[in-house]
Amino acid sequence: MAITSRPPVEDVTAAGAARPAQRARRRGVNRGWRVTPLLFLIAPVVLLLTFTYYPVASMIWYSFTSWDGIDPVKEWVGLENYTRILTDSRYFRVFVVSAFYLVGALLQMAIALYLATILSFKTRARNLFKGIIFFPYLINGVAIGLIFLYFFRPDGTLDALLGLVGVEDTPMWLGDREWVNVSLAGTSVWRYLGLNFVLFLGAISSIPNEQYEAAELDGANAWQRFRYIIFPGIRQIIGLTAILSVSGALSAFEIPFVMTGGANGSETFVIQTINTAFTFRNTGLASAMAVVLLVIVLIVSWVQRRVFPESRSELT
Repeated sequence: MAITSRPPVEDVTAAGAARPAQRARRRGVNRGWRVTPLLFLIAPVVLLLTFTYYPVASMIWYSFTSWDGIDPVKEWVGLENYTRILTDSRYFRVFVVSAFYLVGALLQMAIALYLATILSFKTRARNLFKGIIFFPYLINGVAIGLIFLYFFRPDGTLDALLGLVGVEDTPMWLGDREWVNVSLAGTSVWRYLGLNFVLFLGAISSIPNEQYEAAELDGANAWQRFRYIIFPGIRQIIGLTAILSVSGALSAFEIPFVMTGGANGSETFVIQTINTAFTFRNTGLASAMAVVLLVIVLIVSWVQRRVFPESRSELT
């Protein structure tokens, strides 16, 4: 008859008492792992609330007042500022200027996509061209505005270049209402081309090479490879750049403000908003204009998100 040995009663009691302590330690460790990420989020959340959401909430509050930006008393006027904006054509007429920047943004996307497609494959001195295309985006916007002031001035760089090909009767590029917005939009295209180029270049580089090899074996030409491989593969990036381009066209400010200050019919909605706030001392109305612009950008972004959904693209 086998005899089974049993541990002493004291060992069993000690082991049983140690198990709850181990479970408590494990719960403490697990709770610590759950709390630690929240501690790292405190600083960015505080900064986000302080410098983003609080200013936006204050701007919305100011839009319902007639505050001049100085007086401590903010008189409540309700929807008067919004009614004035939506009924006075002067405030929406400046969006016609945004059409020039919108056309420029579409042209910019097309050029950037074309250059990114070419330089994604083996091309002689492609790294040099990549640097040349992206370099303007690294320059400060004020410096670009000053550079192009000399470029577009009468008998300046552009007139001299056109003179070399026989064009002598050139317009006042920044002084003629018919050409000022074309000139400013062209400057914006030159500056922001590099950003879209880099976005497209990175997206195209992420497409597996096996798909290009399979298309080449099937006898696909360059256009077919672009249509059936590259374009579907970077559809989401195209949607992103479209949102950024349209938003930038609606809120164009830096280039026209530095180069013309909004003169000769080049005033954009943002320049008009700034003049309303700081020149005419009507911060309440300017805040309402900023809210209207924000709503328009959000609506445009929502429509573009519907056109370019975030679902994963399927290559065919």
